[in-house]
Amino acid sequence: MPRPRVMLVVTGDDFGYCPRRNQGIVDCFQAGGVSNVSLLVNACAAKEAADLAKRHSIPIGLHANLTEGLPVCRPAFTLTDQHGFLRGKMGFRQALERGQLSMKQVRRHGARERSTGHGSRHGVRTATENLEKSWHFTMSLDHKITRAQDHESPRALEPNMMPPPDVLTWPLRVAAGVRDVFAQVLSDLQIPFTRVPVEPGLHSCPALPAHLRKFYAQVEKDALDSVAVFRRHGIRWPDVYLGLTTMGQNMSVPNLQRALGHALAAGPSPSGGASGPRRPAVTAELMVHPGYPSRAQEGGCGEGPDDFSRSADRQRELSVLSDPALLALYRRERVQLCAFKDL
Repeated sequence: MPRPRVMLVVTGDDFGYCPRRNQGIVDCFQAGGVSNVSLLVNACAAKEAADLAKRHSIPIGLHANLTEGLPVCRPAFTLTDQHGFLRGKMGFRQALERGQLSMKQVRRHGARERSTGHGSRHGVRTATENLEKSWHFTMSLDHKITRAQDHESPRALEPNMMPPPDVLTWPLRVAAGVRDVFAQVLSDLQIPFTRVPVEPGLHSCPALPAHLRKFYAQVEKDALDSVAVFRRHGIRWPDVYLGLTTMGQNMSVPNLQRALGHALAAGPSPSGGASGPRRPAVTAELMVHPGYPSRAQEGGCGEGPDDFSRSADRQRELSVLSDPALLALYRRERVQLCAFKDL
């Protein structure tokens, strides 16, 4: 068999968001459209999702969430608004900019706070606890994370009896200061992979409107600023990230072919990525959000389903990813779908 040119992790994000998203991701996995999932631990159907992953031997990672819905670690102090919900992406960044999640406070209280040494009494310590509690929640489920092929008999497993997930993905933007906490948690919990969303071909993509170009440019800057921090903690990531230019209505077989072409042109990363001297193939992650649209009042992380989850774009992605034409493209271009543990 010819050696693959691309080892591609197709990550179904937001696993656990709602029963219909869960079922769509499972259907997509069984059709060969996704090869890994990221569990959204504070979502309403997270336990069901973990059971589905076990039942269908789906490789699973964690999706960090410090911005949407209810926190898994409560009370959450400055992470939350007056109603107890996480502040949202913009509110979280504004709290950082206003000093409400002060990094000086992190250092000042680090020596006497229980956590990883990057905790403060308020927001950043709580952020660390939320990440750690997400991990322990997943470890305590009756599911061998990324080891579903072991098929062990059901039993109660303590967190330290189970291997950690191979990846903890961040929802696009890792803000300054928080990236240090994030990297430290990954290192302490021995989670080897994360996501660095710098996509080749992004700036030349004609399908992106101006406001998205501007937003993604900031995403890219945040990601590049995080590289040195991740390297210092020994965290890895695939050579190439894909998914910003192929999301929702922009997902099609031709657009995915174009994205894969950019990945091949970029080639293996000289440092910091997942490829090594024995693996000349390009390693890549494709972020996707397949599923069946959420029903009203069903899903979310404590505040109900959002417009993104209720959009017909979720089923469009499911259809494209399961399209025999795309699977034929993978074979033709020698693209091998895999899980993070295979990199």
